[in-house]
Amino acid sequence: MPRPRDLLLQGLVLGLVAWGLLLLLAEARSRMAAQGIPFSFAFLSQEAGFSLSEGLTYAPGEGLRPFYPSDTYFQALLAGFINTLKVALVGILLATFLGLLVAAGRLSANPLARGLAAGYVESIRNTPLLLQLFVWYFAVLLKLPPWEQALSWAGIVLSQRGLVLPELGFGSGAWGLGLGAITWFLLRQRPLWAWGSLVLGLFLGWALWGPPFSFSAPEKGAFGTRGGLLLSPEFAALLFGLVVYTAAFIAEVFRGAILAVPKGQWEAAYALGLEGRDAFRLIVLPQAVRIAVPPLANQYLNLAKNTSLGVAVGYPDLFSVYSTVANQSGRSLEAILLVMAVYLTLSLSISAVVNTYNRRVALRWRL
Repeated sequence: MPRPRDLLLQGLVLGLVAWGLLLLLAEARSRMAAQGIPFSFAFLSQEAGFSLSEGLTYAPGEGLRPFYPSDTYFQALLAGFINTLKVALVGILLATFLGLLVAAGRLSANPLARGLAAGYVESIRNTPLLLQLFVWYFAVLLKLPPWEQALSWAGIVLSQRGLVLPELGFGSGAWGLGLGAITWFLLRQRPLWAWGSLVLGLFLGWALWGPPFSFSAPEKGAFGTRGGLLLSPEFAALLFGLVVYTAAFIAEVFRGAILAVPKGQWEAAYALGLEGRDAFRLIVLPQAVRIAVPPLANQYLNLAKNTSLGVAVGYPDLFSVYSTVANQSGRSLEAILLVMAVYLTLSLSISAVVNTYNRRVALRWRL
């Protein structure tokens, strides 16, 4: 438990910081008022008057839909936030998976795999991320064939318009799968009952409502594709750049965590008759994850904040939309405060999720 003196000092420091920020805000408001520009967020309800290359926003009574120039500044910022959130969440998942693969390659007994993984990490970590985004966008994606000569393989269409992937979505029978998943969670202490309820929910949902999943393969046409999931060149460049860059750092985090597991754990696994792959998957990796989770949080935060570089490749993320809103409305101070609050909330949310998982997997010693 923190001592009262420590709590008092922390509260004092926090109060001084808040006081300083309020002084700065009051000074800015007074200077704006002297110039006839009152500090107000009323501009958020004004019509935006500009369009976005991609992005969804929320409209009352319509739900999520594409952003239109007739929408408000608030809906424009919301569309930018959704774009940022989309890149951040997908990037975190892919970067973690790729980083773990690269870490395994660096620790592999195969000299070729070890050398390739080491070369990837050293070259990517020592190259600026902005330069890598330019390479992905201008030297790779924009050099692809035009739509008329698009590359198509296994349901994947690749051209200068972007990457079109087969789309897997939820069908009408997903209700049964969802109910089965809830029952599985409630009965997870009894595996036989839990898995039986999941299978039963899947079967009943399929019989009553239809398949739980829907699959849409893209069909190439004269003017575009029908069906499938389209990744624009701007989104793909930002996503690929963030994933490749962040995975190099995550690989080193995993490599250090795996090396931190005592050698005796490997020996104990071999003594139990486990082979190398099973020993790594069942014994070493769970322990390495406990060590890797705290530094992984820093990499996830870096990835989320680096999404603001999407403005360099024309991706309408939150920072890019803020720039347009600030230029058109003249409300740069109010808009930047909103953007700072959004990024702070996003970072704190990621930290909260990682810290919650860290507490769940942390070892608890009982004396």
